[in-house]
Amino acid sequence: MDSSEVLKLISQIEQQQTMDLDLLSNFIDSVANRTIDIQYVEQWLKAVHSNGISVDETTILTKGMMESGSIITWQDNSLVADKHSTGGVGDKMSLMLAPALAACGLKVPMLAGRGLGHTGGTIDKLESIKGFNCSLNPQQMQEQVEAIGCCIAAQNAAIAPADGLLYAVRDVTNTIDSIPLITASIISKKAAEGLGSLVLDVKCGKGAFMQSFADAEALAKSMVGAAQGLGIKTIAQITQMDYPIGRYVGNSLEILGSIEVLKGQGSSDTRELVVLQGAALLVLSGIAGDEFAGQAMMNDVLDNGEALAKFKQMCLAQGVSQPDVELLTREPTKLLANSKQITSIKSTSQGYVSEITSMTLAEIARKHGAGRFAIEDTIIPEIGFEILVERGQAINQGQDWIKFHHNIDLTAQEKQSLTECIIISSKPIEVKPRLIEIIR
Repeated sequence: MDSSEVLKLISQIEQQQTMDLDLLSNFIDSVANRTIDIQYVEQWLKAVHSNGISVDETTILTKGMMESGSIITWQDNSLVADKHSTGGVGDKMSLMLAPALAACGLKVPMLAGRGLGHTGGTIDKLESIKGFNCSLNPQQMQEQVEAIGCCIAAQNAAIAPADGLLYAVRDVTNTIDSIPLITASIISKKAAEGLGSLVLDVKCGKGAFMQSFADAEALAKSMVGAAQGLGIKTIAQITQMDYPIGRYVGNSLEILGSIEVLKGQGSSDTRELVVLQGAALLVLSGIAGDEFAGQAMMNDVLDNGEALAKFKQMCLAQGVSQPDVELLTREPTKLLANSKQITSIKSTSQGYVSEITSMTLAEIARKHGAGRFAIEDTIIPEIGFEILVERGQAINQGQDWIKFHHNIDLTAQEKQSLTECIIISSKPIEVKPRLIEIIR
């Protein structure tokens, strides 16, 4: 499209007019084909960021981005389901949810991303498993899902290619936090999976991208509206992200924590979210009659070994050798990378664990190699934290509360920051569920 058409589109946004849908479609095509001057993409993104666009326009934008690349089609998509999380510290739900849902009879063609900022990415975690191949094209994804019920693959250029350029330009134009743009980016890729049902986990709190409830709610409503506008049965769960999820933070360590849950063990709050998200998808897909039935099904497959068996099938299908799969699920620390040092941090007071500062843990882990500061940075999978206490738990002065797995020495400032990460209350505290609200 020529410059005058782009400028007309930008003017319509700035003047709060309905965008010309033909022009919008041409704009998306030009972005996907890389035939548009980048300066006009920047101007368009800034206009959307400053002025916003309507729910209907967001849906049309999302549909156009979805249609810019390959779309997986199913003979019957009623049992095809997935989830998306806005990310958080220790958020590893996808690793357990995909195989558990497959064990319940759903088809899960899960596209996942790498770490962003202080949050770890599902793909980075899976790639800490020796031999695990996340580079599946849409056809390979479909074939694997038809064969065993699930896959987890990295986002690739075949799926919603328009998003690739838009996302890169959003990063350099400081328009990352635009709710319509976030919505279109996420939902276009999920819709391209050919889903029948989708659950969105929108994190809210000090360790989340959307720290206020109002922002989390606005994003949740936008994504639900766009997904439903594309014919996908969708709900959003707004969940608490003030403190880390589970006992582990870091790539290899979160694999370890996920295997514990798949064995019917592991941390209670990790399992809580897996069961909640899974139950919602079982209801949306029609497999379970209500949330209680869905939760019962999820608990069953986690306790009876069927979810673990699906996880093993997925690992085998995606390149992990049979001996390594058995070792991973039997003695994971013998297969996963181990750090050179482990430093324990002690509590300086006695009482009850009131809070654990998620962001501080995440940023220290990131600095040591658990996350990225630039896209080309290399992840060090063994870096991370093992949290030894839970919120509400009684703790003594001098008791170890966390272990840091690292390869280079901690600075005095880092040790001090970790000491201050745990907040101790003199009185018992109420530990509320992670789930705050459901948006339908």
